[in-house]
Amino acid sequence: MAEGTRWGLTIPLDGIPLSAHREVFEQMERLGYTDAWTLEIDGADAFVPAGMAAAWTKELRLGTAIANVFTRGPALLAMSAAAVAEAAPGRFCLGIGSSSPAIVERWNGAELRRPLTRVRETVAFLRSAFAGERAASDALGVRGFRLSRRFAEPPPIFVAALRERMLALAGGVADGVIINWLAPADVPKVVSIAREAARAAGRDPEVLEVVCRIFVLPQAPDETLRFLTRRAIAGYFTTPVYGAFQAWLGRGDLLRPMQEAWEAGDRQAALELVPDKVIEDVFVMGSTAECLEKIESYRRNGVTTPVLSFIATSTDTQEQAEQSLRMLKEFARPR
Repeated sequence: MAEGTRWGLTIPLDGIPLSAHREVFEQMERLGYTDAWTLEIDGADAFVPAGMAAAWTKELRLGTAIANVFTRGPALLAMSAAAVAEAAPGRFCLGIGSSSPAIVERWNGAELRRPLTRVRETVAFLRSAFAGERAASDALGVRGFRLSRRFAEPPPIFVAALRERMLALAGGVADGVIINWLAPADVPKVVSIAREAARAAGRDPEVLEVVCRIFVLPQAPDETLRFLTRRAIAGYFTTPVYGAFQAWLGRGDLLRPMQEAWEAGDRQAALELVPDKVIEDVFVMGSTAECLEKIESYRRNGVTTPVLSFIATSTDTQEQAEQSLRMLKEFARPR
């Protein structure tokens, strides 16, 4: 792997409490990981783990993938990002996205409406706020906000995107694009849209960074791996946004029987109908060497920052921690 290549990891790790992550972060730096990116679904939020990593590391670049633009007001989002950027000067990236109806509406009681506009306006608002200007947006319903604390270097802004319009927005206005739930062979189609939008906006398309979350499982009995991956695919690819994304990528016919069973309320049949081909496409499994080769194929196809997301196979917290730490070492940045 060439010097300067980025090699990221999703934090926090399964089975390890946040209070015990100082040693994890120190190991990451020793092992050659360059990036630690958070996630925000139903566990830790996006900013607290990044803030802890800022205090406990010297070199790791930190990012949110993603902070939700619907569940935080624009001013709060700017303040949260500014705080981590101040704690880790020059080392923080703000990744934002529109998330999903389940997270926005069912879990947070907000309305997921016009996501493309929301993300576009949020990027513009954040740029103004980070520049020390008085930020406002009629579309967001905010006016007159100014950050009272200053920091030396505004954080770059990344936009999470799936299909054409959001990918084009990311390429046109953001510093990078965040992608996930796709195979190495899908990357060129996705990246080309974002880079072409960057070119059309008068920007250097090669400067646009591509962060990709890649789901990696430890070696385990095949039935265990198939159960976990089927459950994850059924949970995601039956939602409208991810179902449409996978259809756009060409997996619509493969996934349709599973989706129809899910919609009919037969969850067990849906799990059994998850195609092995889709599992093999979007997950990284096998020996360490096989996994590293597949991760490398994402990079060859256009990903600039692979962000590994370890999926523990055990339900026991201690065993999860052991698996996470073992994988941390096994997937250290190749030299």
